[in-house]
Amino acid sequence: MSKELFDLTDKIALVTGSTHGLGMAMAKGLGLSGATIVVNGNSSQQKIDDAVAYYKSAGIRAFGFKFDVTDEVEVKDAVGRIGKEVGNIDILVNNAGIIKRTPLEAMEVADFKQVIDVDLVSPFIVSKHVVKGMIARKQGKIINICSMMSELGRNTVGAYAAAKGGLQMLTKNMATEWAKHNIQVNGIGPGYFATAQTAPIRVDGHPFNDFIINRTPAAKWGNPKDLSGAAIFLASQASDFVNGHILYVDGGILATIGKPIGEI
Repeated sequence: MSKELFDLTDKIALVTGSTHGLGMAMAKGLGLSGATIVVNGNSSQQKIDDAVAYYKSAGIRAFGFKFDVTDEVEVKDAVGRIGKEVGNIDILVNNAGIIKRTPLEAMEVADFKQVIDVDLVSPFIVSKHVVKGMIARKQGKIINICSMMSELGRNTVGAYAAAKGGLQMLTKNMATEWAKHNIQVNGIGPGYFATAQTAPIRVDGHPFNDFIINRTPAAKWGNPKDLSGAAIFLASQASDFVNGHILYVDGGILATIGKPIGEI
């Protein structure tokens, strides 16, 4: 019975931004639990094809669709095509996101708006068109990828923090409106993870690496695989009465004020 709670066999999961990084790690976890993965990206068809091949090499049924999550016309068309070519979307993971590290006083308005569009507006757009089918079928799971910046601020990431803070509240409001249709909407807030993007700053002696190791009670960077369990839980029937919750996978950062100077 316990295994059945987390079984995603015959479920179809659309994971935006799932051609690399944390999105790929979560999608792989869902796929290994039985879900069919719908890969989304917007950079190139080749990157999508490569990701689909990667999932298939792991024994996961996967399909690729290239579309811009900030373009409502493209999103609506893609959701329709997915329904016809793959099947009804049971699980949506709004993972696509960007960050621009610029002090607020120096940030161009266009850059600020772009971050908001990708990180906050696109989860609304994609959810809006996917949830209609979920409402009709009276079931569905939506997972919004939030951040520790949904709770905390940090220098140079003001636009990102504003978007992720907004995404936390959007998640709660989606849950409020759609729970009556047996749809669960929750979020995952990743901490700092070891990815190709963070490799240059994860070397011993690098100030930011030292900061993360000392700031995290687990005293390490997260492994992308660590997000799989959270995604599987929130996508499965194990979370059928969990709604409007943000699950932080951060090694304990948000639980502590940090170490005093000089503490071993």
